[in-house]
Amino acid sequence: MEFKFGGSAENQKTVLGHPSGLFVLFFTEMWERFSYYGMRALLVLFLVSTVLDGGWEWSRADALVLYGWYTGLVYLTPIIGGFIADKFMGYRKAVVLGAFIMTLGHAAMALEGMTSMFFYAGLTFLIIGNGFFKPNISSMVGQLYKTQGKEKDGGYTIFYMGINAGAFLGILLCGYIGENIGWHYGFGLAGIFMFLGMLQFYFTQKIFGKIGLTPKQAEDFDDVIEDGVEKIGEDIKEAIEEAESSKVVRDRMIVIGVFSLFVVFFWWAFEQAGGSMTVFAADYTDRALEGSAAMTFKIVNTIITVVPMLVITWVLVMLFKQTFSKFSLASILLGLSFVIIWGIVIWMLNREFQSDATEVPASWFSVLNSLFIILFAPVFSKIWESKLNPSGPVKFAIGLLLVGLGFGILAYGAAGIPDGAKTASVSLMFLVGAYFLHTMGELCVSPVGLSYVSKLAPVKFVSLMFGIWFTANFFANLLGGVTGSFIDPISEEYGLSTFFLIFTIIPIAAAIIMMLLNPMLKRKMHGIK
Repeated sequence: MEFKFGGSAENQKTVLGHPSGLFVLFFTEMWERFSYYGMRALLVLFLVSTVLDGGWEWSRADALVLYGWYTGLVYLTPIIGGFIADKFMGYRKAVVLGAFIMTLGHAAMALEGMTSMFFYAGLTFLIIGNGFFKPNISSMVGQLYKTQGKEKDGGYTIFYMGINAGAFLGILLCGYIGENIGWHYGFGLAGIFMFLGMLQFYFTQKIFGKIGLTPKQAEDFDDVIEDGVEKIGEDIKEAIEEAESSKVVRDRMIVIGVFSLFVVFFWWAFEQAGGSMTVFAADYTDRALEGSAAMTFKIVNTIITVVPMLVITWVLVMLFKQTFSKFSLASILLGLSFVIIWGIVIWMLNREFQSDATEVPASWFSVLNSLFIILFAPVFSKIWESKLNPSGPVKFAIGLLLVGLGFGILAYGAAGIPDGAKTASVSLMFLVGAYFLHTMGELCVSPVGLSYVSKLAPVKFVSLMFGIWFTANFFANLLGGVTGSFIDPISEEYGLSTFFLIFTIIPIAAAIIMMLLNPMLKRKMHGIK
């Protein structure tokens, strides 16, 4: 019997028109992103906080450079993790190993109060663990689909919604607990759900059939008849494509290279979210609310917390309907994690409503990015599956344009701040507008980029290509952190508005160049859409 999707017979059961295995990966990635973004939201705030507030009282420049190195290195190690999985371990073992190492990393960071060595050991474990986890789970998503068309683009966009569901919850809960209860509690909470996500994946992995096994295991499981049919098909394909295959592969690899180059400009600007934009939120934004404004925020915060939680829980219930009978233990563990999350959410909201004073946490603004993605990812998924679907280069150009315009809003909002000022009280709506435009840009670049790497890369090296893709993110994050560290000297000499204008002009210029390259890149994709 011919299966529509890759994986086992159980994986042919669909949720929202996509294979059940996609949502197993969805929740696994969700908890990993919970841990990563929860910690990321706290990192700079913790480092620059005073010793009395439990921080290390670092300068902004030093904190932003460490932030740049950390967020950069978590994208560099995937090239090694992808290679090891491709050649030796297989995707599944790499995902489990990576999740376990990251759990140890969060446990170490929770003990940062005992000695600084635990803090640095924790960061190291998180960087190494991410190298095994990140490229290989993305590769498994691609192998769930047998076609290279719009359906796979839609699948990656839904997977990206899972990424941001985790980011949303991680920033919201770890950020709140870290800022209001204690930094180490925020760091530790992230590790609990990383561990539960690892167990959920481990006990559900049979749903993937042969997807993600080690190269040797996949070979052993191959059916003789299936091998014979595939061999005939491969011989026919090789005969037809022999003359042009090397040129096609070369051209497609060039396209991956161009996309990887331009994605540097996007993430260089976008990743200011955890750096200079967090500094702007903490020191230059009016976050103290009173009276009706405070109550409005409490109500809005409740809505934007509960509604996405309800949506994610609804997806969870649909997955349970398809997989509970076969994978009951994994379902129970996943359900337990949601019970804990709901408990923390209710406690947090109740605590806020009982509080007289209301101050928006500086980490809260990062939640907006994930919230907008949860709300708009399904819309973009439908657009990419419709006649309105633009080419990959055009999507990239739109994304670069939008991230530039977002910083244009911040530049405008910061225009009235005196040169060299260390504090100000700018309206928080400027950050809301910037995060909205940045998110719309992200939806045009990141999930689409993952899908195009999966479609353009040779099958044998798809995980390695994901590693190369993430290496571009390494340079972007490192450059973003280093550039962000100049926020004080640039602000003192030219003003904070000029600092944000740098991140406005460069991405927009890159967008124009990408639009000009569109016809050439479409030809070099040789039919991949």
